[in-house]
Amino acid sequence: MAPLRPRPGILEIEPYVGGKAEVEGMANVIKLSANEAALGPSPRAMAALRAAIPVVHRYPDGGAQALRQAIGGRFDLDPERVVCGSGSDELIQLLMRAYTGPGDEVLHSAHGFLMYRLAALATGAHPVAAPERDLKTHVDAMLARVTSRTRAVFVANPNNPTGSHLTADELARLHAGLPDDVLLVIDAAYAEYIDCDGYSAGQELVERAANVVMTRTFSKLFGLAALRLGWLYAPPHVIDVLHRVRGPFNVSALAQAAGIAALEDLEHQERERANNDHWRPWLAQQLAGLGLFVPPSVANFVLVGFPDADGETADAASAWLERHGILARPMAAYGLPQCLRLSVGREDENRAVVDRLREFVA
Repeated sequence: MAPLRPRPGILEIEPYVGGKAEVEGMANVIKLSANEAALGPSPRAMAALRAAIPVVHRYPDGGAQALRQAIGGRFDLDPERVVCGSGSDELIQLLMRAYTGPGDEVLHSAHGFLMYRLAALATGAHPVAAPERDLKTHVDAMLARVTSRTRAVFVANPNNPTGSHLTADELARLHAGLPDDVLLVIDAAYAEYIDCDGYSAGQELVERAANVVMTRTFSKLFGLAALRLGWLYAPPHVIDVLHRVRGPFNVSALAQAAGIAALEDLEHQERERANNDHWRPWLAQQLAGLGLFVPPSVANFVLVGFPDADGETADAASAWLERHGILARPMAAYGLPQCLRLSVGREDENRAVVDRLREFVA
């Protein structure tokens, strides 16, 4: 009997592998492999979770109305133009289901987030990677690869895993070069960490264009990665389409309650941001002082390049760290086999990883 055949593109997908979370035989590890919030979740969010537990036998609000209102108030957006999802990953997948299919092309930068390629393949579309310049999305290279088959363009801004970013002017230039029937998706998962002149998460471009979407997440600064909660901001006609294709209860009641509380806890957000603002440059400086390549980052992680000689490879460094209970993220899947990505942790975690890498390079 012949096996069932999935739709084109499915068998080209290499299942996404998240950052490693544990080491066999070790009870406590330092996990710097997944860009999670260093200080954990908001106390208010944890209290909201506990308060929501007695009613988990009830279906959640399918439209996440209270959460959308809270997002609109926090970011000065029209709540009617917000859709919530089970992480921004789900929203990316919904956009691909709604707007791409077999024969279409989906454009992204060479070292962009893996989900763009995987979500495109799942719909039968063909992912196209544009080369970067200095580990940064290259607007001209992206535009040069737009064809009559291009249906969507993804830009992570700031970009994971390189930590680079585009200015609002550069994003506007990219958008201006796209046909009106091509969807530009600005993935701003790390927007809350960046403080650079000329940067925009993309909401202004969404508001003046009919083919731009901005995606965001609660998994980073807000510390709710385990609850899977994300949202996007889009033109009304895109919102209408997404409400037609999303699941009727795609965001749990627990996630909605915790999300609202996390948005309100400005003090916790500032503590998380201050930790990152202090330790990211320290971590980058210390690692560069060891002779490692550390490109500038505006997110809550740093990319670390190894010389790939005399045993000092990224894989060897990852294995060395793991033996000492520290988990980094190898970057071979992103086309950067000589690199590791390290989340910015708490003080003790950052000092530990620098000490262990100092021993490694010695």
